[in-house]
Amino acid sequence: FSGRIFGSEPSRGDVVVFRLPKDDTTDYIKRVIGLPGDRIQMKDGVLYINDTAVPRQRVDDWVTTDDFGAEQHVARYRETLPNGVSYLTLDLDPHGFEDNTDVYEVPPGHYFMMGDNRDNSTDSRVPPASGGVGFVPYENFVGRAEIIFFSVKEGDRAWEFWQWPWTARWDRV
Repeated sequence: FSGRIFGSEPSRGDVVVFRLPKDDTTDYIKRVIGLPGDRIQMKDGVLYINDTAVPRQRVDDWVTTDDFGAEQHVARYRETLPNGVSYLTLDLDPHGFEDNTDVYEVPPGHYFMMGDNRDNSTDSRVPPASGGVGFVPYENFVGRAEIIFFSVKEGDRAWEFWQWPWTARWDRV
């Protein structure tokens, strides 16, 4: 059995699981930013929906430690979509590759997806021909992501269960 039971169209701001349009065996998890008919653009790191800037407010930096033990600070913002959904985004590079884009016009039956870690997200800003996601058709949606079940540190392999005591990100379980 495959497919959705009692499925409904996603809302702006939902975090969803979907199958990659160019490879329907790969699942991605991203946030729904653009709905069919929307105009999406990034200008100087600010998200625009239908030619209106999405409000974002600077909050405390996200702080992590690199492999050498050095503290790294990443700018963090609270973004609030037109329907009131609010969430945090990271901006590692204020002049990142996808911080200034053309206007994306979301076709009928498709959605525009973005990751919250904006400078480290292969999402709809990157066309499939360049290894990105592009627009996602409704039929590729699996469902809404509700919880984080398990996560390991970047570069580690989740299937190496004997390493979990050291590689699991316990704060994300």
